[in-house]
Amino acid sequence: MSNSVYQINKGINQSIEFKGLKAQYIWYLGGGVVGLMIVFAILFFIGIPSLICVAIIGITGTVMVIKIYKMSHQFGEHGMMKAIAKKQIPKNVKVYSRRIFIN
Repeated sequence: MSNSVYQINKGINQSIEFKGLKAQYIWYLGGGVVGLMIVFAILFFIGIPSLICVAIIGITGTVMVIKIYKMSHQFGEHGMMKAIAKKQIPKNVKVYSRRIFIN
């Protein structure tokens, strides 16, 4: 009986990462690119010169990529969801009656 050598996959349960973007930020960047393509098509069909369209989309795309990378590095995989959830927690709870505690 010979011994078999198996490769161990050490990336199990790890979040998806693509060039520094983690998890849902990859989808945000993809959606932003698709949105910019649609905006470019609309601007071009309206009749705006193509160089101006390219300049607008280029500047907007650069700002979008920088913001998404910043969010990815700042919050990480689940951090943005945690930050949004933390904002929804009330700072205090007011009770005007003692009836809740007496029963």
